This record gives sequence, structure tokens and C-alpha cells, in this order.
Amino acid sequence: MSNLFSWTEKYAVKVAKLDHEHQNLFKVVNELNDALAAGKGREVVAGVLKRLIDYTATHFKNEEALMAKHNYPGLAAHRVEHQTLVEQVLKFQADFTAGKHEVAVSLLPFLQNWLKNHILHTDKNYSQFLNDHGVH
Repeated sequence: MSNLFSWTEKYAVKVAKLDHEHQNLFKVVNELNDALAAGKGREVVAGVLKRLIDYTATHFKNEEALMAKHNYPGLAAHRVEHQTLVEQVLKFQADFTAGKHEVAVSLLPFLQNWLKNHILHTDKNYSQFLNDHGVH
């Protein structure tokens, strides 16, 4: 298994539960990368999409609940970003189900870029706020 998308401390939001969930999302991206490298992208895409949809729903719920509990001022904008990702992943799923198998290849860079940008920019914005409110 290669690690196209390696977790490093630069992605840490310093909230253990959320960092662990982010690491699991990285694993899903790496699983897709490994399948593509082995020529099995089409075979695993449906499962990867389902896991991604299920896991992001849980992760987003956890993240948003923490922000709501501590009255994080950026919650509304953060929710919009989460909803946008959900809609985009559902579109990938619909396209794949409709027989557009190029989804396997386009999904990988999309996920990698979205996760990197979302964690490094949007999620990092709540990190200090939650830490200051005793969430680690």
C-alpha cells in the first residue's frame, strides 16, 4: 500500500477525535489510489464512495456538534462547505452508478485537494478556538 496522501502534523487540528477521523479519511483516499494503481479502480469505487458518504456524515456531525456546543462563530460557513462536499460526492456516486467509469480517476484528485484545503484552511480556523474552550 502506498501513501499518496500522508497524514502529517501539519493537518492536526489538535482535537484528538477529529484528527483520528481525518486520518481515516486519508486512508480512504489511499485505498482508492492503491486500487487505481492496481487497475482495480472501477471495482472499488462504489465501496469507496459509500464509505466516504457514510464516514463524512458521521465526521461532519461530530465536528459541527463540537462547534455548536462551544458557539464557534464560523459554524454556518463551515456547514456550507460540508454540504457542498456531500453534494459533490453524491454527484460522483450518481455518475458512477450511471456508468461513467472515469469517476474512478477524477475522484482521487478531487478528494485529495478538497481534504487538504478543507483541513488546512477551514478546519484549522476552529482548532485554536476549540482548544481555548478546553477541547483537545
